[in-house]
Amino acid sequence: MKICLLSDTHGYWDEQLEKYADSADEIWHAGDVGDGLALDALNRYMKKTVAVYGNIDSVELRSQVPESVSFERSSCRIFMTHILGKPGKYKASSMKFIKEYLPNIVICGHSHILHVSHNRQLKHLHLNPGAVGRQGFHAIRTLLTFDLSAHGINNLCVIELGKRATLVK
Repeated sequence: MKICLLSDTHGYWDEQLEKYADSADEIWHAGDVGDGLALDALNRYMKKTVAVYGNIDSVELRSQVPESVSFERSSCRIFMTHILGKPGKYKASSMKFIKEYLPNIVICGHSHILHVSHNRQLKHLHLNPGAVGRQGFHAIRTLLTFDLSAHGINNLCVIELGKRATLVK
């Protein structure tokens, strides 16, 4: 199963995303979708999208997607939320759920910082795809793609979409 993992679009949908979205079996969006083009694009892919809302998302979007979601794919347990905290210092409500659910993969967004690490203590892979949008403090817009099987994640790729924004003076 081919996954396209992104976060923090903040209403911006880069045309470069189309090839990754089209080739994916599923798109996972870790929050801060925003409105406008990003929401329109995700609605086009709704049948193959798993999403959570983030802190900038509207009441309308919050009524369509949850704050956190847990699900299984290819015999892997996944937990995704927008605001989680740093590995090992997760917010209390998420930590409690993680200890009970024991996910193989934990996904978040919010920080705009690309991060992939193995949490040895909680025995899961922590993924934050960075940010795809043009708003925020990140320098490079990033997302992750990977193949998911019963053996876990293979062919993990960091995709760089270019600089966040060009400043006009």
